[in-house]
Amino acid sequence: MSGDSTGDGHTHHHHAPEVTGNNERVVLVGFLLTFGFMIAEVIGGLLAGSLALIADAGHMLTDAAALALAWAGFRFGRRASDAKRTFGYMRCEVLAGFVNALTLIALVLWIAYEAVQRFIDPHPVLAGPMFVVAVLGLIVNGAVFFMLNRGDTEHVNIKGALLHVVGDLLGSVAAIAAAIVIYFTAWTPIDPILSVLLSALILRSAWALLKNSLHILMEGTPPDIEIEALKAHLVETVPDVADVNHVHVWSITSGKPAATLEVTLGANADAPTISERVKAALAAAYGIRHATVEINWDDKPATCEISAHAHTEEHSH
Repeated sequence: MSGDSTGDGHTHHHHAPEVTGNNERVVLVGFLLTFGFMIAEVIGGLLAGSLALIADAGHMLTDAAALALAWAGFRFGRRASDAKRTFGYMRCEVLAGFVNALTLIALVLWIAYEAVQRFIDPHPVLAGPMFVVAVLGLIVNGAVFFMLNRGDTEHVNIKGALLHVVGDLLGSVAAIAAAIVIYFTAWTPIDPILSVLLSALILRSAWALLKNSLHILMEGTPPDIEIEALKAHLVETVPDVADVNHVHVWSITSGKPAATLEVTLGANADAPTISERVKAALAAAYGIRHATVEINWDDKPATCEISAHAHTEEHSH
């Protein structure tokens, strides 16, 4: 069997996306700002009696989690593998995402329960403090958005964090609107109504995170890779590949696909180079930079037999 794409003497973290100090720094500062204000918003929500503020804090928790996972992706992506963890610590990001999703779903259920209770027995809401906290939230989220835009906005982790912050900007605007309505009309049901709408945003993010992290933990095929299309692509584009079987593609962590597969050679195939050529095709077309390629010698053409056995040991790991 041909060895993995890292090759002897190399570690898996070399194939992580390019990490810059600036990316890691802006994401960390964004997380600290978001998480810090989330705590303040929970306190403000409790003091003002506003469930909407607490729900918005819950949405900020999804932002803080997204930023924390992005930072973890940058940080752990640099850590080398060892004898006990041959893929390094990259799965920590996925495990954190899974636990975070379950926590957020529990939070949504609590907010929904509280909203129903407030419809039945309305609570007083202090519009002034609610307005002040919501405005501060808007300022903090705007600052985080500005800071993230100074990073590499094309990086998948930065892009995902930006989308979360945009959602929270909308949540802050909604909380400001609710505070204004309560101040001028004293219609407090707007607070639990808004909390339910914000909870829907949290649930949407949490459900997507739960599905994605569970799919990776179950070693499911990455959503942008179709196995039959991958097999056909290799047969069509890699000379000497007659057939591809026993294909397994999964993700080590988000954006880090890996694969194992078996190839059958065509007549007069250049067997010694087939493994590297298949790996190059996988990397170019699908971003798979960690691949193990096995050659099916049982179905080899007779013309390959002599040269194939001469090079099998050399290209096995």
